[in-house]
Amino acid sequence: MSLKSFRTLSIVIPVYNEERTIETLVERVWAVPLKLEKEIVIVDDCSTDGTFSILTNIQEAQPAVRVFRNEKNRGKGFAVRRGIQEAAGEIIIIQDADLEYDPDEYPKLLKPILADKADVVFGSRFMTTEERRVLYFWHSVGNRLLTLFSNMVSNLNLSDMETCYKMFRAEIIKQIRLTENRFGFEPEVTFKLSKVKGLRFYEVGISYHGRTYAEGKKINWKDGVRALYVLFKNTFLYLFRGEKHIYSKR
Repeated sequence: MSLKSFRTLSIVIPVYNEERTIETLVERVWAVPLKLEKEIVIVDDCSTDGTFSILTNIQEAQPAVRVFRNEKNRGKGFAVRRGIQEAAGEIIIIQDADLEYDPDEYPKLLKPILADKADVVFGSRFMTTEERRVLYFWHSVGNRLLTLFSNMVSNLNLSDMETCYKMFRAEIIKQIRLTENRFGFEPEVTFKLSKVKGLRFYEVGISYHGRTYAEGKKINWKDGVRALYVLFKNTFLYLFRGEKHIYSKR
């Protein structure tokens, strides 16, 4: 695609029990000044608090916000996968609803794609001079180890595989067969995209305002174990099934 080909950006937001932050997050996303037209695709993963009621009101007030609700709680990965398939934009970015990531950094992530340098852009919390909340040492170690293992099997040199901010050209990500329902989505999508021939990856440094577990952080050590399993499983399947394992329509 040429520089002038991109017209629309879809922001895919998986949501589960985020009644305290979702309205603020949507307001901040809409406030980001971009030359591209924006749509917001929100997938509520069967929240049990007032999240869905808030989303219904937002959708009624703003037609460019499209809200979907899973019939039962399926996990972040499932919500993201559904959001990707529902998205109509030519570029897609994943946005968590918890305000840990700053939508004002969309222009920074978009720049390599709009300049026709990249097909996929990851926002890195580690290769940055931006502000970053200091939290858990072992959580940081776990992220770096998972990124190391991911790089070993994908042959990429990412600094932050587990980042929420992943931006893709829609025509590429919609072709990928994704199956993980929880946080295993991050290593799965990274590995499978790494096997697409000729795909150009970029990273840009981003700020990070992490939450504590008391504040609602949901990922834990079990998700780390699952991430390792996902990496080894997908490596094995790729070795024996090749591209049939990667693409949804091949």
